[in-house]
Amino acid sequence: MKRLNPNKICGSNFSYYRFTFDRFLNDMVSLDLQAIEIWGVAPHLHVSEVSNAELRAIKQKISERGLKMVCFTPEQILYPINIAAEEDWLRTNSSNFFRRSVEICSELECPLLFLTSGSGYEDRPRDPAWKRSAESLAKIMEYGATYGITGVLEALQPRESNLVLSARDIRAMIDEVGAPNLKVALDTVAMAVAGDSITDYARLFGVDMVHAHFIDGAPAGHLAWGDGQLPMAEYLTELAQASYDGYLSLEFGTGRYRLDPIEPVRQSAERIRAALRI
Repeated sequence: MKRLNPNKICGSNFSYYRFTFDRFLNDMVSLDLQAIEIWGVAPHLHVSEVSNAELRAIKQKISERGLKMVCFTPEQILYPINIAAEEDWLRTNSSNFFRRSVEICSELECPLLFLTSGSGYEDRPRDPAWKRSAESLAKIMEYGATYGITGVLEALQPRESNLVLSARDIRAMIDEVGAPNLKVALDTVAMAVAGDSITDYARLFGVDMVHAHFIDGAPAGHLAWGDGQLPMAEYLTELAQASYDGYLSLEFGTGRYRLDPIEPVRQSAERIRAALRI
């Protein structure tokens, strides 16, 4: 069985929005992490406002610390961004937002762009919103291909969307989009909420599962390993059995860590490293 690489633990700025971007980068270095995922959120990196000159400065900050950016996740839940929107203006603005995100990935030499399906109205039929999402994703991926960027699609939770909510939904959406550069992101919390397993993801996607948000929950919560109830050690074993070769990214989207953002990263990184040494 292939062993997971402890150097593929990936820090992220999800818990750092109350702190400077420099603080985030310095903390990742202090934890001996080599890779980062950037959440594209104001004020760290707001897609609609950041200039190419500012991107070059961000890239230099990452490089001079010996870090590698492996995924860019533009904010697409909290902001008015929805690629499945019924309103033409919102859908167009959202598609342009992701086109710019592709360009940001290129400027930062980041190979992966994190994507979600958007959502439809709860009191409207699902199928038209699904179709709008697929059409938008196809256009984004076509633009991404011109820059050599790979998209990774994640399932959301029912409180976030009513479209792509499970591994089967991801499979159906990717098949409908038909873009060779659209791959899969596993989120352990969304997976648990949907009642899916890593075995399900491995069976449905194989080597196309290229990125993971490796987080604890109860089952929701986006927590550090040990602050939730999910079987994280089992997940590591199952990922190894699936020959997973991507990064284990630490996404902490909860307010409980906002004043001590390094602690959940430290806690999870230490537990992953300890488990991989066994």
